[in-house]
Amino acid sequence: MGTVSVQGVCKQFGGQIVLDQVSIEFHSGEIVGLVGPNGAGKSTLFKIIEGELQPDLGKVTWSKGMDLGYLAQETSFDPSAGLRDVVTTAFDHIFAMEKKLHDLSDRMAAGEDVMAHYDRLQHQFEAAGGYDYEQRLDQVLGGLGFGPQDEDLKVSAMSGGQKSRVALAKLLLRESRFLMLDEPTNHLDIDAVRWLEKFLAGHRGGAVIISHDRYLLDRLVSRVVELENHRLVSYSGNYTNYVQTKELQLLTQGRQFEKDREFIEKEQAFIAKHMAGQRTKEAQGRRTRLERRMADGEFVMDKPTENRKVKFEFDEGLSLDGPVLRADGLAKAYDEKQLFSDLTIRLDSGQRLGITGPNGVGKSTLLKIVQDLVEKDAGEFEFHRKAHIGYYAQDAGGLKEDQLVVDAIREIRPVFSEEQARTLLGAFHFTEERVFKKLGQLSGGEQSRVRLLRLLLTSPNVLIFDEPTNHLDIASREALEQALADYEGTIIAVSHDRYFLDRVADRLLVMRPGVCRTYTGNYSAYIEEVEREQQEQNKQKKKSQAKKNEQRKAERRKESPFDRMTIDEIETVIMEREALVAELNERFADPEVMKDREKTMALSDELAAAKADLAEAEDAWSERAEQA
Repeated sequence: MGTVSVQGVCKQFGGQIVLDQVSIEFHSGEIVGLVGPNGAGKSTLFKIIEGELQPDLGKVTWSKGMDLGYLAQETSFDPSAGLRDVVTTAFDHIFAMEKKLHDLSDRMAAGEDVMAHYDRLQHQFEAAGGYDYEQRLDQVLGGLGFGPQDEDLKVSAMSGGQKSRVALAKLLLRESRFLMLDEPTNHLDIDAVRWLEKFLAGHRGGAVIISHDRYLLDRLVSRVVELENHRLVSYSGNYTNYVQTKELQLLTQGRQFEKDREFIEKEQAFIAKHMAGQRTKEAQGRRTRLERRMADGEFVMDKPTENRKVKFEFDEGLSLDGPVLRADGLAKAYDEKQLFSDLTIRLDSGQRLGITGPNGVGKSTLLKIVQDLVEKDAGEFEFHRKAHIGYYAQDAGGLKEDQLVVDAIREIRPVFSEEQARTLLGAFHFTEERVFKKLGQLSGGEQSRVRLLRLLLTSPNVLIFDEPTNHLDIASREALEQALADYEGTIIAVSHDRYFLDRVADRLLVMRPGVCRTYTGNYSAYIEEVEREQQEQNKQKKKSQAKKNEQRKAERRKESPFDRMTIDEIETVIMEREALVAELNERFADPEVMKDREKTMALSDELAAAKADLAEAEDAWSERAEQA
């Protein structure tokens, strides 16, 4: 088993500690999730393991033969290169072997005795996927959302998200034994994420994944490693198990902290009271023992940092009588591209509709249409006359850069004291110093949290979200989900975050090119229904194929030329077919065949047909032998 070993690694930037005596082992054959707050140092740890950064102290060692594949968040390519130019560099080793095979073929044609070398290299070429790399290329590019229309796409014309997907495609096609993936699901739509999940589940080596995609972590990983307060803690199991285990640990540590604090305070009180009295010697002994136990770490000295959970107090009267939204026959197209047509929605008060599907099907456009922000092509829609809509757009600003964070909250709720605003901000993971920062100084994720919090505080009775968890780390996503758990109004949310859809949605609108379909339940319920449908379709296909096979067998039995042959004549045919199969196998070593891919494929088809003929003859011989 291959191992990546991190031993006592320390790293700081500008005097600020990022990693402090970090030690961990990752093994091939296991998939590990690396989690922690934004800025905790997860990407820094990856860069140290990969060798891009050097640790201040400690070291990283690799088992012999461990081939590393590293996906960074930031990538760069030659701007003049095309999509396939970049991705096919993953097959440079195959192209090199192919060139050597051609060279060896030319040498054999010139009379040199290099057949043994040629045979060895040909086996290596085949084992490396030399005959099917184009098929793998199309599979990976298609899985990550690239189509035939992207064949000639230049790097200079790519968006940041497209470049990230190109880097991921190239990495996956390299088939490295050990993968380090830094936010691989960024810029992937929900179909591409599902495809990647299945791809990684079938990966033969090991992987460590930094991701905010909790659904993916639940489905893939067998261990979660948390980076927090500059240290690593490992938890067995998937993400849900990690959350449950950590909550139990925090609860246990909190109780122990209170117990230890009470004991220490009693001991210190006794020591202070009797140090100068008749029991001085006893007090000195107790002080020595207490100091020794504290130095040995026997007590929980720091109160565990629990997730701050604040119950959101929304205004009353968020529920509305009757339907909140009715939409009939909605349609929208841009130029010749039809996004959707004949789309119907019924949403009652308090219901929570999740909208998902691949990129480019019109999810965000639909949200804008029902708010009269984009004109529809056809159909009608109507919100409840008392609907008060709160809209969170992907690209909206609306924040005053010079305003303090705490003031941005009190602006929405003037009745809040500064302490109340800070408490609420704490639940959304704004630390003490950050509540007094200017909004313009915040990161994109922090600004998103402020926008979400301000929106929730307006207490609309209809919330419309467009990708609300983008740019949020796991803790911030969970804070949002907790706030929405207390919300009694109606929610419409476009999202690729499957975990968010599971916790928030009670029905799902899945939009795909040419078809939109509504499902009852959350995302997991939708997947279960889809998988049931696929299993039923597969059963029907198998039954149909089995029936066709039986019909073909019956037809072959009726028309078989072996019916008119004796058993000896059938044996003669079998020997002829065996000789033909042997001859075709030998022709694979012909240099002229190896040079020409079309000849190779044609020879493969001819060999498959010869083997089928041989199998038919052998079946006929067996039936005749049983009758004898």
